[in-house]
Amino acid sequence: MARFIERHPARALIAIVAIALLLWLVFAVWPPGLEQAIGRKRVFLNAVFNGITLGGLYFLVASGFTLIFGLMRNVNLAHGSLYLFGGYVGYAISAWTGSWILSFVVAFLAVALVGVLLQILVFRRMEGQDLRQTMVTIGLAIVFADLMLWVFGGDFYQIPTPSWLIGPVQLPFITAVKSSGEPVYLQYPMVRLAIFAASVIIGIAMWLALNRTRIGMIVRAGVDDRDILAATGVQIQAVFVLVFALGAGLAGIAGVVGGTFQSISPGEDTRFLLASLVVVIVGGMGSIPGAALGAVIIGLAEQLGSVYIPTYAIVVTFLIMVVVLALRPQGLLARR
Repeated sequence: MARFIERHPARALIAIVAIALLLWLVFAVWPPGLEQAIGRKRVFLNAVFNGITLGGLYFLVASGFTLIFGLMRNVNLAHGSLYLFGGYVGYAISAWTGSWILSFVVAFLAVALVGVLLQILVFRRMEGQDLRQTMVTIGLAIVFADLMLWVFGGDFYQIPTPSWLIGPVQLPFITAVKSSGEPVYLQYPMVRLAIFAASVIIGIAMWLALNRTRIGMIVRAGVDDRDILAATGVQIQAVFVLVFALGAGLAGIAGVVGGTFQSISPGEDTRFLLASLVVVIVGGMGSIPGAALGAVIIGLAEQLGSVYIPTYAIVVTFLIMVVVLALRPQGLLARR
């Protein structure tokens, strides 16, 4: 961070001012003139927290994508299909057993198994052939979408929230002040906060696994020079199958998360594939912290844009991607 400030003082100053302004808008009591200009603070805070929690969902999808695409150099454009399949599996298990937690476990295992099959049957046969991988996985995504449409139909599905996560929780953020001087605090759904906390824990665990464990060292070494690593006796293909299974399983978990506080339906696979691409490009390929930062930025841009400039909300996310590509093509926190 200090090196970035030294090299780019103007950009650092703009970033610091923007963060300070956002913190003031979140924590300060808004004067009446500001509320008349941009609306009520409660709406703004809801948009901010919706963006952050949506960023948690995007991170779960994009973290698996960045493992497969950014770290292993496998172009898997069927990743959105893995997300949607995980959501459908989670819905089916939840409806059958009534267990929300079990739906996560089964969705992870089922989608991880699909990921293993993809790695063995598809990507292992096309290593280093980016264009071929792209075309094949686009075809697979179309086939998977039709199969899921055939099995589950075109309806919207909502995974029931468990009773112990239903209801709002009061957060220490003042949305308004009554005439009596009593502050009004923000009420926010507990389930979204719990899921965001889980995504943070998963992100930290992934970073530690990749950067502080032997298996993480083997994975990174295998990406950089698999021939030398194989010469040391490491079963590099088995390691890559494990990593691919983990990346696919995370997409399955994200499908259950998305089906809980949003919904699952045909077309969500394409939406989350595009979101994953944007997040990885903004954050940096192969970087878990980059995926987290990119996910939060894109989530905030989507939600704030949908509140204040709904007509151009989708343009904002791609504008962010264009700016990052122009100023820092490798991504904000690209892996060295």
